[in-house]
Amino acid sequence: MHIDSERCVRAVRSKDARFDGWFFTAVLTTRIYCRPSCPVVPPKPANMTFYPSAAACQQAGFRACKRCRPDTSPGSPEWNQRADLVARAMRLIGDGVVDREGVPGLATRLGYSTRQIERQLLAELGAGPLALARAQRAQTARLLIETTSLPMAEIAFAAGFSSIRTFNDTVREVFALSPSELRGRLPKKTVVSPGALTLRLPFRAPLNPDNLFGHLAATAVPGVEEWRDGAYRRTLRLPYGHGIVALTPAADHIGCRLSLSDLRDLPVAISRCRRMLDLDADPVAIDDQLRADPLLAPLVDKAPGRRVPRTVDEAEFAVRAVLGQQVSTAAARTHAARLVTAHGEAVTDPEGGLTHLFPAPEALAAVAPESLAMPRTRRTTFTTLVRQLAEGGLHLGVESDWEETRARLLSLPGFGPWTADVIAMRALGDPDAFLPTDLGIRRAAEELGLPSTPAALTARAAAWRPWRAYAVQYLWATDSHPINFLPV
Repeated sequence: MHIDSERCVRAVRSKDARFDGWFFTAVLTTRIYCRPSCPVVPPKPANMTFYPSAAACQQAGFRACKRCRPDTSPGSPEWNQRADLVARAMRLIGDGVVDREGVPGLATRLGYSTRQIERQLLAELGAGPLALARAQRAQTARLLIETTSLPMAEIAFAAGFSSIRTFNDTVREVFALSPSELRGRLPKKTVVSPGALTLRLPFRAPLNPDNLFGHLAATAVPGVEEWRDGAYRRTLRLPYGHGIVALTPAADHIGCRLSLSDLRDLPVAISRCRRMLDLDADPVAIDDQLRADPLLAPLVDKAPGRRVPRTVDEAEFAVRAVLGQQVSTAAARTHAARLVTAHGEAVTDPEGGLTHLFPAPEALAAVAPESLAMPRTRRTTFTTLVRQLAEGGLHLGVESDWEETRARLLSLPGFGPWTADVIAMRALGDPDAFLPTDLGIRRAAEELGLPSTPAALTARAAAWRPWRAYAVQYLWATDSHPINFLPV
């Protein structure tokens, strides 16, 4: 979008928050970059130039605006609605792969050379993978400076910097303030916690929390997830350790309280929580397209801004999808809870009832098949899946190619279109995944006057592309028991 200067200027003049994260405005006279909704008086168009990423602004010598704080914008919707190389690379960078494995590790995961990845990222985002990761480190550093009482040396290494000098130089360059000056700007009444981190996760309005948090709470596995005091809480398996997160819906943000065993996991934990809640979606664009169908329009108008509830762990979700085949939600939770108690990794939760991490594929692959209380065919499906995940024959991650992974899942015994597509929708993040065989979807379609047979409904849904996963959320919302029967 940043190459359409006229459109960008209109967005800046109208201070349209819907475009925050889509592009950044750099002001040539002040050498400052802002989000489109910055509250200051817009500069003259001749003094504006536009960049597709904060990293590109920083590479060009601009510093972040102290008023609108563009580093806290929602992420671009582009990276969660596409499956090409750039989008997959951006999802991996957000998941901290460059900080942990370097650019060669990023290239290995994507199956391309480092030169190809750098060339494509530079062409589309104006910055290479190292610059993009550096911008993320700067954002993490600011968050830790402003929300904790940690010494600066600890913050530097927790944010992913290799040295305190690099940390200091980067913070000064990006924010035009030293780390100590950033902390000194906090209001005197601000209280920083020595334990859990409390932050706000921004999103593009509107956001309807009913289906999002309702679905997560309804399917919560005891010990791993819970709904407590108006918040969805769960344990997190992270690269350097584990964590516990509490997510609370509010009018203009999601409250996020994080307890981490290793602070280096902070950016990854935030990225995974945002992905689970689908906070980087563009609900206006999605709802406008779905509203064009006259039979869907009343559903969209009644409760706009529905998101697709996703996951913080793709392998975990795939296992739970198999456990839920052809049984009730309650039975699926019971099966999962037994596995958690027997094979999950114990954690301590002083604030609630969370007790375990969901078992890793390696732990589940060691389970004796005869100990699984499920039909023989589903037992075979389960053991094949966890063995493939544990041995690396099947990889489910943010970098997965949606179509290739769907085909790989369908080749496994016991995997039908419903299971493959619900994993594509909720684990892989495919915004166009569709479930025409789902009982709740067919029942809702019939009530609305839409075709109810899978083939006819799929044909009708072609007009909803590429947002059919969101149409599923609207259709599920019309049924009083949308998740009590899960087909194969």
